[in-house]
Amino acid sequence: MDYMFTQGFLGTRAPLFMDVVTLIVAVLPLLVYGAIALARKKLFKAHGLVQNIIFIISVIVVGYFEYGVRIGGGFDAFMQGSGVSHTYASVVLVLHIIIAVLTLVYWSRTIVKANYQVIKGVLPGLKSNEHKLLALKTFLGIVFTSFSGIWVYLLLFVY
Repeated sequence: MDYMFTQGFLGTRAPLFMDVVTLIVAVLPLLVYGAIALARKKLFKAHGLVQNIIFIISVIVVGYFEYGVRIGGGFDAFMQGSGVSHTYASVVLVLHIIIAVLTLVYWSRTIVKANYQVIKGVLPGLKSNEHKLLALKTFLGIVFTSFSGIWVYLLLFVY
């Protein structure tokens, strides 16, 4: 797994795995928005399939990221070389973690509930408005997770 710690491709001092994860996190809201567009076009099966795939890939990416951070020495190791104060970066990191964990929990709930409701035959249909509200909250969480993740990356590897 040494390849994970080779020089990344974004032109910063970040390792490869961090660049890969950051790129995925940056495009995640666009991918999810694309899946939402499928539902708006009444392509509900495609919407569900794409959302499930994006969710599964995202969970795998989070696992890959966590592995890389642990093997790489954790937050303090990645802070070395940053021009930002440790306290400031720690606060931003904690904020990002809170947003990301809450979003993952909410997204999991939305996916599981939607899959169950599709099987029961009430989505699309009777439960559509409830699903739209859950989905909107989940999407906002994904956007905030993306922005805060990019913010952490910038603090650790750019500034």
